[in-house]
Amino acid sequence: MHITLAGLEFRRLHVPSRIDAEDAADFHAMVDVRNAIYREISGHDDHSIAAAELLPHYAPNDFERRMPWLILLDGRAVGRVGVDLPAEEGSRVAYVLIELLRDVWGQGIGTAALEVAEHVARENGRSVLQSWAEHPDAPGPRLEPPTGFGSIPADDHSARWYVANGFALEQIERNSTFELSGSFDEVERLLALARAASADYRVVQWFAPTPPEFVDGYAWMKSRMATDAPAAALEFDEETWNAERIALHDSRYTTSGRTIHVTAAQHIETGELCAFNELVIGADRTKASHQEDTLVLKHHRGHRLGMLVKCENLLAWRSIAPDSPRVMTYNAEENRPMLDINEAIGFVPIAYEGAWKKVLDQA
Repeated sequence: MHITLAGLEFRRLHVPSRIDAEDAADFHAMVDVRNAIYREISGHDDHSIAAAELLPHYAPNDFERRMPWLILLDGRAVGRVGVDLPAEEGSRVAYVLIELLRDVWGQGIGTAALEVAEHVARENGRSVLQSWAEHPDAPGPRLEPPTGFGSIPADDHSARWYVANGFALEQIERNSTFELSGSFDEVERLLALARAASADYRVVQWFAPTPPEFVDGYAWMKSRMATDAPAAALEFDEETWNAERIALHDSRYTTSGRTIHVTAAQHIETGELCAFNELVIGADRTKASHQEDTLVLKHHRGHRLGMLVKCENLLAWRSIAPDSPRVMTYNAEENRPMLDINEAIGFVPIAYEGAWKKVLDQA
């Protein structure tokens, strides 16, 4: 690596055992700069997260290797780098995150950070870099992915950086919100229709930790997220989910004060879990909620199960987090079945992310 910018430091991030530990200062600095960057990009704080709530996601585990750095310029934290390496055998993929405060753009820091990320990827036998970034809308020329769904401004700073550094735009993801303070009349109407179309299924719900009787079914559905959701030309390894991985997933919420509520559809005759939706909120219940994974297994589609689990979860959420102002979610622009459900419920688009891919040469 040849990084020569004066005063620039990529400091490997130490992950403390506790957020109040004496050695947690760099982790706090990383979270602070993360939240500030997202505020600059999106213009709101709905993406913010407390350091204590993010810490469990950085704890070492057997399913991925996280390699984060804090970027400092003249001793000031100005950004972060992350390289996440899936542990699946034969994986070619490295998930790369490079984020900088706006006032240090244009100094070559992002390109130097990419050099760090590429070096790590090569050292670990990874040849495919994948990265996501929000691109605020603006007039002018557009970039479209090969899917033909969605576009972003071609002159956006981040878009120009990705293109200049050899990335290809592969997919657009839509960020949508549902205002929880409004009427739920349409949610209840859609739920009634979904219930009528899914008479062979029952709804089951739980908070983490996952009840033992649902662990296997939940694990199977989570494993399908990597294979059944629209992925364009992005590469995702088929993931193995088991009781151990579900316990790790759940602990990231239960140990940090966050709440995750899962609503699932269960086939009455077989007992199989076949659709699910997750809603999450942090310890501060006045902040935005986040809709995380939603999936209907392929062989159970056509019974309005996606609508069923989403509406049931939203109605339950009114009593779980009554002071949360909204729910945020992300969907691929070509995922029309899920977008149809969201739009019918009342989700509206507020932002778009580009999914970028770079295939490294063999040098």
